Formats: sequence, C-alpha cells, structure tokens
Amino acid sequence: MAVFPVTVGVVALQGAFVEHIALLRRAVDASPSLAARPFTFLQVRNADELARCDALIVPGGESTTLALVAARSGLLEPLRTFVRVEKKPTWGTCAGLILLAEQVDAAKEGGQALIGGLDVRVRRNHFGRQINSFERDVDMPFLAAGSDASNPDNSGIVPSGPSPTPFRAVFIRAPVVSEVLEHGASNEAGSVVDGQSPGVGAPPVQVLSRLDGTGSTGGNIVAVRQGNIFGTSFHPELTDDVRVHAWWLQQAVQSIDRSRLAAA
Repeated sequence: MAVFPVTVGVVALQGAFVEHIALLRRAVDASPSLAARPFTFLQVRNADELARCDALIVPGGESTTLALVAARSGLLEPLRTFVRVEKKPTWGTCAGLILLAEQVDAAKEGGQALIGGLDVRVRRNHFGRQINSFERDVDMPFLAAGSDASNPDNSGIVPSGPSPTPFRAVFIRAPVVSEVLEHGASNEAGSVVDGQSPGVGAPPVQVLSRLDGTGSTGGNIVAVRQGNIFGTSFHPELTDDVRVHAWWLQQAVQSIDRSRLAAA
C-alpha cells in the first residue's frame, strides 16, 4: 500500500498550539508505524492554511474568544465545513471540545458560536476557575492495543482491552461532557450552530474515559469520540506523555488512507 503524506493542522489563534505541534512530532518519533510516513505539521490561522490540512487539532484557550477570532478571520465557516461536511479527522482539547460540541451549558450571556458536529452537551468550567485547575491520573483504556475505540463506527460505550498505565491529565478551567445527545437533538439557548446537524446517520458517540469513574457508571466524561471527531476535556499537550497524540495520529492516518483509496 502506498504511504501518503499527511498534513496535520493546529488552529493557532489562541492556546497551546506550539505545544501540540511539539508533542505531535515526538509522537511520530516514538512510533515506528508513524515514523515511516511523511508528516507536515502546520499552524492554521486562515482558510487557505486550513485547506491544506488532512486532519486538525482545535486547542484549548477561551472558547468564546476562539470563536470570535475565528469568525473575524473568516475561519469559522471553513472549520464547520472541514468538520461537518468533509468529515476530516478533528481533535478538540478543552476549549476545542466546547467548540466541537452541539450544545453548551454555562455559556456566556448571548451564547457563543460553535463549530459543532459532536452530539454531546458540554458544560464549561465545570471544576471552577483557573485557581481550581488540577492534575489527575485518569484511566484511558482506549489507548490499549485492540481497543474498540480503534473503530470509529463501533457502538460500544466502554472500550475493551487491557487498561494501560493511567494518563496524568492536566485540567485547566476544564469542561466535561454532561450529556450524550440523541441524534438530531435540537440546539438550545447558549449555543449557536449553523449548517447541517450530524444527527441522522451519524455514528454513535463513544465515551472513552471518565474522571473518577469505573466502567460505564459514575464519573465525569472527559474523552469522547464520534466518527471523525475526538474530544478531550484535558490538555495532553501540556504533558510529556505522547500516547494520546500517537493514538489520535494513528486513527487519523487510517481514516485519511481509507478516504484516499476510496477516491482513487
């Protein structure tokens, strides 16, 4: 099979985009299967740069500010197309998760614009303000080889496979997923999503990790996946652990290869 080059963008309007790119490069170096592929990692600030990308990370920051800057720079609608229409692999961390959600609780007065595409309701600043930020060891069974989470269309809620070493996750004014929505659920006050809903025909939302929970019960949801979209409440880019970046890159590459072969 041909090894296609892959361009991964990181939205560079706010947040730890430099740290994301650094950890992506380290993840490639640490993974023999990834190291064999030519990668380009790109800071994305406008629609032309986004158009060069095969996959994308929307980093943390302040979600309302990110949405406003994206709209003013003409990037918000291209982002919606990238995620919701072209369905390219996209990962949102912290504020990025908020922007990718279909609904948001505790939004600022007047609501906020969203990219959307992920059938979840997210609660902003669930744990409190900056002073309440913390680190915690979190079980992430989806990082195990052979996990059900390697299949984006899998309907299982709890990934299977042996649980790897817990991930030391950094939570900074972190959101949580407060609800997995029924497909096609309507948006409510506090969030604004334009364009088509992912609803009908969309794959199910996979709950990949919970904070202080066991299996499918208890604990706040802090990692989810639905089709091409992956979201985390925490900041893997602010750690030295490359596992989440390596896992996401591997999933993205598989999706990109399938799409290119299907189009050939």
